[in-house]
Amino acid sequence: MKKSALFAAICVPAFLAAAPLAAKTLVYCSEGSPENFYPGVNTTGTSFDASTQVYSRIVEFERGGTQVQPGLAEKWDISADGTVYTFHLRKGVKWHTNKNFKPTRDMNADDIVFMFERQWKQDNPYFKVTSPNHSYFDDMGMPKLLKSVEKVDAYTVKVTLNQPEAPFLADLAMEFAAVQSKEYADAMLKAGTPEKIDQDPIGTGPFYLVQYQKDATIRYKSFPEYYGGKAKIDDLVFSITPDASVRWAKLQKGECHVMPYPNPADLDAMKKDPNVTILDQAGLNIGYLAYNTTKKPFDDVRVRKAINMAIDKKAIVDAVYLSSGVPAKNPIPPSMWSYNDAIKDDPYDPAAAKKLLAEAGYPNGLDTDLWAMPVQRPYNPNAKRIGELMQADLAKIGVKAEIKTFEWGEYRKRMQAGEHQMGMLGWTGDNGDPDNFLHTLLGCASAAGNGSNVAKFCNKSFDDLVTKAKVTTDVKQRTELYKQAQVIFKEQAPWFTIAHAVQLKPIRKEVVDFKLSPFGRHTFYGVDIKGK
Repeated sequence: MKKSALFAAICVPAFLAAAPLAAKTLVYCSEGSPENFYPGVNTTGTSFDASTQVYSRIVEFERGGTQVQPGLAEKWDISADGTVYTFHLRKGVKWHTNKNFKPTRDMNADDIVFMFERQWKQDNPYFKVTSPNHSYFDDMGMPKLLKSVEKVDAYTVKVTLNQPEAPFLADLAMEFAAVQSKEYADAMLKAGTPEKIDQDPIGTGPFYLVQYQKDATIRYKSFPEYYGGKAKIDDLVFSITPDASVRWAKLQKGECHVMPYPNPADLDAMKKDPNVTILDQAGLNIGYLAYNTTKKPFDDVRVRKAINMAIDKKAIVDAVYLSSGVPAKNPIPPSMWSYNDAIKDDPYDPAAAKKLLAEAGYPNGLDTDLWAMPVQRPYNPNAKRIGELMQADLAKIGVKAEIKTFEWGEYRKRMQAGEHQMGMLGWTGDNGDPDNFLHTLLGCASAAGNGSNVAKFCNKSFDDLVTKAKVTTDVKQRTELYKQAQVIFKEQAPWFTIAHAVQLKPIRKEVVDFKLSPFGRHTFYGVDIKGK
């Protein structure tokens, strides 16, 4: 065991013992360390979980649902043509304080404008701080969509779009739109330490950050002046525990109260534990193998189709996901509106795959890489094992696949840069809208930069459909457009779709009112602990 992991294992129980008896402490055994505390440049649930406790957004998703409700804006108006949004902000919303800064004012329109401009305007002094790669903002086409963001007065912001955008409100409830303090940003810029706003964050959320020890713990305290009312728990601790078996051992001992991403093999034992409840629901996710469509041999659709037919999907799901996943045929999950169930999946047919490879000019097979994530994810419980099964299947048709992996942050960065030929990744929905999968992961805008379209797939027919769906407000019309787009996706095969994982959350029975998020987030506002 690493020193940091050992420290975390010793430190958290000691912390619980030292806490006042009256205080309610909830420990979450998180699976990894955040990249930083600025969700505008992050793409992982690990980082979002760490930052979402601290920040608020203009609008928020209801707990456990996909409906948008007031956040920092208590109400809003939308113009008849759907291009002008006027947000009326709450008054009296307080900022946290920290060792670097004590706010002199409440949250206001300047902070909302800063949230947009930091990701949008390249001349903004914070555009490149931490990272200039604002993946979500860019992949959703925000730079071209936004016409202007104006402060009307201290508590009113007007956002004008260049065209209607059906998912715009839901987009603003996503993590990338977390609102930071413009006053704090200005003070840190003046001090020559602008990066501190992302490392030592202050927000208006239900918890404030007390301490972060990389690969060990994150400590938060409830914010008494939170605009929604103080949280029911007093202290929140993230005990960073990368190994799923160790997370399960800690949950059994009561050293943590909630754990994510259990090993499928541990589920039977979990179900028998009288102190544990397993929450479950259909996952809004997809695990996939992306083909880099700009690199040989995967610029040829026949090669992509051949690989699809060479891999035994059912065997992978049975062996690795066990009872916690269903085979995927589309890039969106079956629980999402506009899912096209009429589509037939590529059959497992090694003979046909070999024939197709020969037609594409590879009668003797080919050599390729096969990237596998080094960590367990909500959409993929064991990428290394899946990689080995794929490798064995591909060898049967003469394809030699070399499995490669990197540290998780490096892995994503390199895949977004397009260094791979084939690579596993996945996605958990952020806002309940098909646009969040089909345009963000497969649209041309996302393929152009180092965005989330790691297949670098840019098909005009597909892109026209998903782009048209963005500007159409009629759900019936949008559904038809997305169904057509899924047909093209299947024909063009930029991915081998692996599985949709069931969301499973083991929690201690003393935990009250923890709600599963359809987006896989872990939020602890509204959660209580019995007997404390």
